[in-house]
Amino acid sequence: QAQLIESGGGLVQAGGSLRVSCTASVPTFSSYAMGWFRQAPGKKREFVAACNWSGESTYYADFVKGRFTISRDNAKNTVYLQMNSLKPEDTAVYYCAAAYYGDSGIYTKVDEYDYWGQGTQVTVSS
Repeated sequence: QAQLIESGGGLVQAGGSLRVSCTASVPTFSSYAMGWFRQAPGKKREFVAACNWSGESTYYADFVKGRFTISRDNAKNTVYLQMNSLKPEDTAVYYCAAAYYGDSGIYTKVDEYDYWGQGTQVTVSS
């Protein structure tokens, strides 16, 4: 039983920054590895970034390396995605996902995650 709520999406100009957040209604947030995915119209949901239970280990898709940063605050049950140097092609619905595993792994595939948020729209204008 987990509910994930994203926030922080919106409209931003190319080159700008935006931070999206995801808060989980779970008693032990540190039991979950977390990830961010995105889906543009007509395309498959794609991996963006992920972190392990503590946030000390992270992994990024090639197209966001150096621009996006995933982090988490387990005391607040929240994971963040800081997006800098945004491009129009970053426009998509961004989804937060949680995976309940006993290891310290990082997961990059949609079917590896157990819970999903409703998504938040990020639109980057030219």
